[in-house]
Parts: sequence; structure tokens; C-alpha cells
Amino acid sequence: QVQLVESGGGLVQSGDSLRLSCTASVTLDYYAIGWFRQAPGKEREGVVCISSSDIIQYYVESVKGRFTISRANARNTVALQMNSLKPEDTAVYYCAVAWGCPGLPGDNNMDYWGKGTRVSVSS
Repeated sequence: QVQLVESGGGLVQSGDSLRLSCTASVTLDYYAIGWFRQAPGKEREGVVCISSSDIIQYYVESVKGRFTISRANARNTVALQMNSLKPEDTAVYYCAVAWGCPGLPGDNNMDYWGKGTRVSVSS
């Protein structure tokens, strides 16, 4: 059982930046970690994932060049740096872990999930 806690969400203006953190109850060295998001009235979608070998997979084209996933110095923590935020990024963002990253967009079959942190971007 892996417990995950997200933090760093908030209400920001278009063009602003946020840095989300995911802190786990275990070391994440051997896990893939993904960030997912769910906008109001929409299905949850994968955003980006980093594998145990640090291969990064993006699932949402619009975040490329703006969002960066990285493992933090603390081995139980992963971050999502979000720059140039847009209203379309408004969602609850979830951290999730599994043995490997999803191979396709829409594949949300991760093993453990956090409760999410809310990001709201105004125009």
C-alpha cells in the first residue's frame, strides 16, 4: 500500500506558474509516477508520466513545453512544474504510481492514487 499526497494547487491567472508536489509514503525510485487531471464534467486524463528509468511520456499535447515532471531530491517526492498556465488547465490534479507508465492516453490504470490538488486558472 502506497499513500500519496499532492500539494501546490491554487487559484492563479493565465500565464502564471505553479509547482505541484507529490509526496509518497515510500521511496519512489522503483516506480513510475504519473500526473493526471480531471476537469469539471470531464473524464480523468493522463498528463505526463516518468518511468522508473526516468523516461518521460506526455499524454496531452498542449502541455508540452509548459509542464515538466521531475523527481525531487527527496526520493519519495516528484514534482510537476506548470508554466504559462491556461484556463484549459483548470482541473483537479492527481498523482499516481505504478510499475510502469501508461502506454496510451486515456489509460488510467495506475496502482495507487492521491486525493488530488485543485488548480484553477482564470482568464
